[in-house]
Amino acid sequence: MMNYKDYITINPDIRSGKPCIKGTRITVYDILEYLAGGMSEKEILDDFPNLSHEDIQMVFAFAAAREHRLSSSMAA
Repeated sequence: MMNYKDYITINPDIRSGKPCIKGTRITVYDILEYLAGGMSEKEILDDFPNLSHEDIQMVFAFAAAREHRLSSSMAA
């Protein structure tokens, strides 16, 4: 089973500490905004050939885990 922690990193020196796809300066938010704006996964991968399908999937996994943490903390 893949773990988003192997794909998403947070480094205060890269993009002001925003979560980025490992080895890039592309943030989780960048990918989510591209998708929300109507880009397909194929279009994103064509624009950023250093990304993989797994990178995109881990963006979703990271976002889901973050949402879960936020929802859990609000319910407490």
